[in-house]
Amino acid sequence: MVAESRVPSLTRKATFSVGLSEARGLPVALLMPSIVILLLVVGFPMLYSLYLSFTDYSLTNTAGYQFVGFQNYLTLFKDPVFWQAFGRTILFITLAVNLEFLIGLVIAQLMARVMAGQSLLRTLMMMPMMFAPILVGFQFKWFFNDQVGLFNNLLYAFTAQRHIIAWLVDKPLGFISILLAEIWMSTPFMVIILEAGILSLPKEPFEAAEVDGASGWQKFRHLTFPMLTPFIYTALAIRSLDVGRAYDLISIMTGGGPGSRTELIWTYVNRLAFTGHDYAMGSSMSYVTVIVSFVFTWYLFQNVIKSRWEGRG
Repeated sequence: MVAESRVPSLTRKATFSVGLSEARGLPVALLMPSIVILLLVVGFPMLYSLYLSFTDYSLTNTAGYQFVGFQNYLTLFKDPVFWQAFGRTILFITLAVNLEFLIGLVIAQLMARVMAGQSLLRTLMMMPMMFAPILVGFQFKWFFNDQVGLFNNLLYAFTAQRHIIAWLVDKPLGFISILLAEIWMSTPFMVIILEAGILSLPKEPFEAAEVDGASGWQKFRHLTFPMLTPFIYTALAIRSLDVGRAYDLISIMTGGGPGSRTELIWTYVNRLAFTGHDYAMGSSMSYVTVIVSFVFTWYLFQNVIKSRWEGRG
């Protein structure tokens, strides 16, 4: 009787184990179509591009192509235009991200203090993000046009300035023009992330500081900013990677020119691969950029952001 009573129990346990294993495998089965599509759409082109970076493949070479090893990378590292574009990209990222952060922090602090109409303010603040970068590029290209542009006309109207300023042609002004366009388009992202962080901060430390007579600056310096650092580093990391692959805005406004005055990494990749038909060199430069971005992201998330979030917890 005891042995017979154990049979249904064992059957139920076996059925439960089978059902549990099937439930665990269900997410993998549901994700498998997406994984296959990603491998086909993303994985294969990346591997093929990596292969091309070790060849001399070019559309202008009718004799075929051959494996050349690391020759493309060695040639690239000797290219002064590449190093200029690389340094200009680092400068562009540094200025754009830090200015967006400073402006976004001020606006986020002000918006967090608003008691009524926050939803409307957030919607209005996000409007620049709703425009496609190509549209923003055309918009600011007209703003900085030397003949009919908005900025030159404003200078004519409100100052005694009658000299035509070639914003997109002069060496420093062209870089500043695309920098202003990037800041206008992407600062709302910083505002939304930082405001979300500010609104999630605990109230008790601020109430205690208020009782102790702390000023607004003291509360910001010793409470708000330290507790906000995980959100700050996350926003800076995302924006750094996003600005690092900027292409469409610069391509519309200046095309990396005139000459190479506003050339960034991805405009130079486009000029080599698609304009010059040298896919091998374009692939090599792309992978150098990808490796640098990967190392930067890994270091930032493993050594900075992770420690900040753990410290906050």
